[in-house]
Amino acid sequence: MKKQTAIIIPARYGSSRLEGKPLLKAKNKPIIQWVWEKAAGCSLADRAIIATDDERIYAACKAFGAEVEMTSANHKSGSDRIAEVAERHPEIEYIVNLQGDEPLIEEHNIELVIGGVKNDGQADISTLVREITDMKEVNNPNLVKCIFDNNNYAMYFSRSKIPYERSSNDKGTWKFYGHLGIYGYKRDSLFKMTGLPQSSYEKAESLEQLRALQNGMKIKVAVVDNIPVGIDTMEDFEHFKSMVEG
Repeated sequence: MKKQTAIIIPARYGSSRLEGKPLLKAKNKPIIQWVWEKAAGCSLADRAIIATDDERIYAACKAFGAEVEMTSANHKSGSDRIAEVAERHPEIEYIVNLQGDEPLIEEHNIELVIGGVKNDGQADISTLVREITDMKEVNNPNLVKCIFDNNNYAMYFSRSKIPYERSSNDKGTWKFYGHLGIYGYKRDSLFKMTGLPQSSYEKAESLEQLRALQNGMKIKVAVVDNIPVGIDTMEDFEHFKSMVEG
């Protein structure tokens, strides 16, 4: 059986800040379709699957021709949702967790994530970061920061500013990196992580990837130079809509 690479896109209707956002339309296409089309166009992936717990999203995805599967409504995270789908498909060996609210994700970025787990024997997980120079972003707890070692394995993720410049003489000598919420997994690594209990650092920072790090799993990091357009609020959606509709 051929080992497949699948991009799985978790999509929920309920959102504390923007309910129903997967179905909001720009250029007459729902956001989830924008994301799925980017995933479906990725040359390194064999398939793109949308994972949802909502019949409205399921019906909309079927209508534009996507592969879509219903999942439990009780999952606490997107990783749990994609693990449910992956478990049904033993032919899937590499999994990308692509957020359903980044409609302008670049296919090259998805391919970097796939390469991070397929081509690195030590990596359990792969992800992306970008350099940030705006100190408002550096100090914004909603933008997760990442530090990584000389071999590009993540050392820590935090909502705080890391590294912290203790001496004023050091200011400007460090680079800061913001995390992009896309992950690649080896099959066994996905099941291992989702099967572990929440870790103390994960609970403190509310960052699921810290569960993996705290349990000795290795996360490969690639640096990209583009800024993603994530949609969390109606303001974000209107900005995206103006970008694509002019």
